[in-house]
Amino acid sequence: MAQKWVYRFDEVDEIQASVGGRWDGVRTLLGGKGANLADMARIDIPVPPGFTVTTEACNAYLAAGSIFPPDMWEQLCDALKAVETQSGKVFGDRDNPLLVSCRSGAKFSMPGMMDTVLNIGLNDETAAGMIALTQDERFVYDAYRRLIQMFGSVVMEIPDEAFERVLSAARAKTAVDNDAELPIDLLHHVTDEFKSIFHRQAKMAFPQSPMEQLRLATEAVFKSWDGKRAVDYRNAAGIAHDLGTAVNIVTMVFGNLGETSATGVAMTRNGSTGEDMIEGDYLINAQGEDVVAGIRMTRDITQLKEEMPEAYAQLVEIAGRLETHYREMQDIEFTIENGKLWMLQTRDGKRTAQAAVRIAVEMAQDELITREEAVRRVAPGQVDFFLHPQFSLESIQVAQEMGELLAEGLNVSPGAAVGVVALDADLAEAWAKQDSRDVIMVRPETKPDDVHGMLAAKGIVTSRGGRTSHAALVARQFGKPAVVGVARLQIDMGKREITFGAETIKEGDWVSIDGTTGKIYKGRLTTTPPDIKDANLLTLLAWADEFRRLGVRTNADYPDDARRAREYGAEGIGLCRTEHMFFEPDRLPHIQKMIMTDLPIERREALEALLPFQRDDFAGLFRAMDGLPVIVRLLDPPLHEFLPNHIELLTDLSDLKIRLQHAPDLQAIDTLLEQYRLKEKMLKRVEKLREENPMLGLRGVRLGMLVPELTTMQVRAIFEAACVVTREGVEVHPEVMIPLSSHVNELKTQRDLLEAEAHKVMEAQGMEVDYKFGTMIEIPRAALTADQMAAHAEFFSFGTNDLTQTTFGISRDDAETGFLVDYMESGILPFNPFTNIDQDGVGQLMAMAVGKGRKVNSALECGICGEHGGDPQSIALCHQLGLDYVSCSPFRVPVARLAAAHAALNAPEAE
Repeated sequence: MAQKWVYRFDEVDEIQASVGGRWDGVRTLLGGKGANLADMARIDIPVPPGFTVTTEACNAYLAAGSIFPPDMWEQLCDALKAVETQSGKVFGDRDNPLLVSCRSGAKFSMPGMMDTVLNIGLNDETAAGMIALTQDERFVYDAYRRLIQMFGSVVMEIPDEAFERVLSAARAKTAVDNDAELPIDLLHHVTDEFKSIFHRQAKMAFPQSPMEQLRLATEAVFKSWDGKRAVDYRNAAGIAHDLGTAVNIVTMVFGNLGETSATGVAMTRNGSTGEDMIEGDYLINAQGEDVVAGIRMTRDITQLKEEMPEAYAQLVEIAGRLETHYREMQDIEFTIENGKLWMLQTRDGKRTAQAAVRIAVEMAQDELITREEAVRRVAPGQVDFFLHPQFSLESIQVAQEMGELLAEGLNVSPGAAVGVVALDADLAEAWAKQDSRDVIMVRPETKPDDVHGMLAAKGIVTSRGGRTSHAALVARQFGKPAVVGVARLQIDMGKREITFGAETIKEGDWVSIDGTTGKIYKGRLTTTPPDIKDANLLTLLAWADEFRRLGVRTNADYPDDARRAREYGAEGIGLCRTEHMFFEPDRLPHIQKMIMTDLPIERREALEALLPFQRDDFAGLFRAMDGLPVIVRLLDPPLHEFLPNHIELLTDLSDLKIRLQHAPDLQAIDTLLEQYRLKEKMLKRVEKLREENPMLGLRGVRLGMLVPELTTMQVRAIFEAACVVTREGVEVHPEVMIPLSSHVNELKTQRDLLEAEAHKVMEAQGMEVDYKFGTMIEIPRAALTADQMAAHAEFFSFGTNDLTQTTFGISRDDAETGFLVDYMESGILPFNPFTNIDQDGVGQLMAMAVGKGRKVNSALECGICGEHGGDPQSIALCHQLGLDYVSCSPFRVPVARLAAAHAALNAPEAE
């Protein structure tokens, strides 16, 4: 039996049965658009007759070198006959012609990424027949010129600008604002000009055969799956490249039949805020692409209630039915033809992070979905958008007082963005990637071909378009602040500049945009860190905490960071880097004195001077984390990092020599000589400490072994602070982490020394402190010998940054700006291992360390510190490996909480 490549909308039950009743299987085969059109027809929502060519046909076509699979075209023709019967029209017939649209539709929504052709079936003969049938010559030629333009740009890849120049000239000639106002004689002229452009550019006449139009359009949709814009979009959205796209052939219904017809796009809830109210845009006397392309200024959907009350009431009722049916916010496309409403699409609506959280929480509270579903529906990355900076109130006030508010538009995607103006997508991408510049991409409206620039930009501004425009949808999906429909914005591509009234901004000048308010400012405004107080987010994170097993701690070196992290839900400190404390201006002279001296007494004096600073540091952290564990990593970097670098010192000495030669008097000479001797002494010490590979040199536990008084001072400070705050009523749980252990003897020797110091403090203070000693696992040998390490440690903390460096044998600082970029672009490495943990290499070492360590010490606490601890993919691996906690920066804590819940819900044991 021949494979079935084509399904009518009324065959959806047959398809669902063939895939075991799984709706996901239907979507895989028919794509999201085709599956939902068929589903709407099944529940008696008005959908024009049509059929779908499957994604399997697309993949077969591409695999065969652009050849339709056997029997596909014959099945398509049979399905077309059925549509003729349902519609009462005949494809290609002069007297009663059937026109169809050809639309793409992948499994996952890719708004604007694929291609659509409308009004297929029109030619010179059927156009004459439709004029006789409708008695509306203007409507017919408006549809005909649209077909030639869309067919030319989509199927034959003729630049759209060639057609737009003709339309612009026609509008200018008659002094009208939009195409709907062009008189019939000019539409005839435009259509003839379009045919001429088509013939010149395509090297062939516009096809007069309706079946040839349909064949070429179907092929174009198949081919667009491998187009650059679609590939770029899938890469950014994490959509698989082997899914293919379906082709949907749907009977045309017309929103451009006059004042009783309209077309529009709406969402069942507000896509920016999540508010439970329908929002969208529509146009009277227009076809669908006019709304999303931003060619004409759209009307807010609420105005439809006044202009077409019956159609609006039906639309609202259908929107509610669809949201209840799919249990999800819907993005719908509709056309009103002579007062009759037709639904052309429904899909899960794109939304901002704020909207996603609000919708998930409110749907769960309304018992439309469960709490578990609500948690699953919000991606961890979306929580990150709540942490986007906003403009400071002071900078906004100053900008407004100085007259730097340029314009306001529609606030379609929230957040603050600052960057230089780039007027096309290629330049935006080049400046962002090659020059590392922050870019604001400014366009009249965005099209699918602009997506690479949109992804590279920090923010997006368009002069046209509404809340459901291409720019708005893509910006929301990828968390880009965006302001669209800025009426005051004029773009001059010839001069490469933009104007807002009398204010001119040249390409490359700085602007600041506020996607939350829709305001655009001249220059660079100051941003402020976010403050997470959104009630819906707090509710969702509380639900996430019910499902996760992994603990979430934070990396914090200062009390303010610790307090912020605790507000965000951190359950302790997983990494306090003590070296950061030493760089403070009041401590650096003491650490430098300790490094520079050769005299034991001076070293002791320097460390004694540092002790109270360290004690106060740790006391502040313990107070902030009252009742929660605090892991303190002893000094890790090599000592030379606390001194000026070698080249700096050489340069300073050369400069001092020149200044000595030109010193004006003896006093100046004495001052310069003193500076010279100090710099010279520093240079000698730096050269003595200098190593060829400091990352693998004298640092971490090795430093503690050779300079034991340094780490014993730190342990004394930890335990004295613990005793001080315990007397205040604070509950403390210090955990002392020895870094960079590679051999068990290092760990045993250092622990014995440091634990003895801890006991001295507790004995002198007359109290016991609940403490742990452990080590960082950041050297492969430590992981391989974890059973030996576990005999002398209560906890392991994986330092995955250094573990990745030592496993791969690469330097992160050098690799990420060098060959690692080429490795990822060429596919040698599928991802950056410093962003996501390398499961096959580093992950195996972690698994080995956990397994071997817990065989010796079943109560061994295992966690991860560093920024991998805030990466959702890495968190999933940590859950899989049985770690106890992850630790990340304060602003990643909410992300980690949700990611840990997802890891638990997606784990095999949760199925």
